[in-house]
Amino acid sequence: MHRGHDHHDHGAGGHSHGHSHGHSHSHNGLSPKPAAQWQTPHLPEPPMEEDDHVHAEPDLDLVEMAFVESFATASDPTSFLRLARVPFDAIATDGTRITLLRVETDDVTDVGTVMPHLGGGSFRYDPLPAAMVSRRRRLRFVYFDGKGSLPLSLAQVRMLAET
Repeated sequence: MHRGHDHHDHGAGGHSHGHSHGHSHSHNGLSPKPAAQWQTPHLPEPPMEEDDHVHAEPDLDLVEMAFVESFATASDPTSFLRLARVPFDAIATDGTRITLLRVETDDVTDVGTVMPHLGGGSFRYDPLPAAMVSRRRRLRFVYFDGKGSLPLSLAQVRMLAET
């Protein structure tokens, strides 16, 4: 009970105690907040460029995971890259011509976390319990820009212009 009425599911478009629940506001007049996503603790990834947010593909993390799983077993990696539309020669966002050298994948397992102490001069380390250990695979495309290697994420590769 809450101030004289209950909060049972009233069904689609249903009514209870004479007031409608067909709108998106809760009984107290506030919109419900979207559910927060739990993040497993790990070191932050490099910050994304502002353009990455604008052109982000939906579920790119799932696409990347499928790429890593399939690329590892591809009988012809070059054809696989062509099928995935990964350019071998491209123009980077700064106008530099770059060429693909290799595809790197690695497994990462986070087994601990650090928390800075107040003031930031020291930190606390805690090993993670087994249920909180996170495992993930990372994917990098290493291009050569004429001076050195340039590791790019799948999101960055998607924004390259082919030559």
